[in-house]
Amino acid sequence: MALRVFTRWFVLAALAVLLLYGAGCSKSPRLSPIAPDAIVLAFGDSLTYGTGANEDESYPAQLSQLIGRKVVRAGVPGEVSADGLARLPEAIEEHQPRLVLLLHGGNDFLRRLPKSQAAENLRAMIRIAKGRGADVVLIGTPEPGLTVTPPEFYGEIAKEFGLPYEAAVIGKVLRTAAHKSDPIHPNALGYRVIAEHVAELLRRSGAI
Repeated sequence: MALRVFTRWFVLAALAVLLLYGAGCSKSPRLSPIAPDAIVLAFGDSLTYGTGANEDESYPAQLSQLIGRKVVRAGVPGEVSADGLARLPEAIEEHQPRLVLLLHGGNDFLRRLPKSQAAENLRAMIRIAKGRGADVVLIGTPEPGLTVTPPEFYGEIAKEFGLPYEAAVIGKVLRTAAHKSDPIHPNALGYRVIAEHVAELLRRSGAI
């Protein structure tokens, strides 16, 4: 009798977990489907450029293979968010992307610039992209430290603008020695992990 009660409790608990997981997944904001000939703009700093790996091993190059769309690699090593904000309009004008993958802010943290300013620069970049008809996906950049997690403002910005948000993958890669080329940059395998997580987020959001 006790075994039967325990089994029933275990099944009900498992179903509850599955329902909660499904509800959490369904909350990811939806994006318009990206046509096969549409352009995706990966915009950011060295993590987008692919420092620590070959050009064809960068996360934009590997993402392009995974999703079957052209992904433009628009990363500038060492760039802070203020400079990214100044550069973004020209990049959008040149490439006319349907979707912008925004991965920025890490150099602000390394240089100990105000996080509030980085947050405002990200908001301004999102407004620029949306104002030119592009959807935006936000990818969080960790602060240096033991936890290797993004500041809370990334999640707040994603919620504010209704953006799909990848919070975990950069920290996950940078906590894994086999995925790094140096303390702050992935290697080819690490960029593969980033590309896979972003591709999965695009699938969940309906973009592909």
